[in-house]
Amino acid sequence: MTSVDTNVLARFYVDDPEDGEATAQREVARRLLTSGDVLFVSVTVTLELAWVVRAVYGFGIEDFARVVDHLTRLPNVVVEDRAAVLAATELARGGLDFADALHVARSGHCGRFVTFDDRRLARRASRLSVVPPVELLA
Repeated sequence: MTSVDTNVLARFYVDDPEDGEATAQREVARRLLTSGDVLFVSVTVTLELAWVVRAVYGFGIEDFARVVDHLTRLPNVVVEDRAAVLAATELARGGLDFADALHVARSGHCGRFVTFDDRRLARRASRLSVVPPVELLA
């Protein structure tokens, strides 16, 4: 099994024709991801991928969700905590920040998720009936 870094996935999913190095790296990433070799994508790489494609390349949440959907369906790719990544993606589609959604989704075995000042997270999580519930600490 081979573990892949965020930049490999970014090159696979982002077409950056203005960058010659990116174009060459995209072909290498394509060969690797379609080779049939078993590849591992950690939760931290998934989180960083969300940041890179959204902040650097301007992907909207639906574009990122399509990336996650595709990545988790590749037969040779093992996504760490796949269920939480998919749940977080759905919560992000519902309005949560993906990082917050992933934190909460990976805390499903807990009775609550607490935060000091993130009222927006608490409000949106409540609207989405997130489990565990998000609570503000006083």
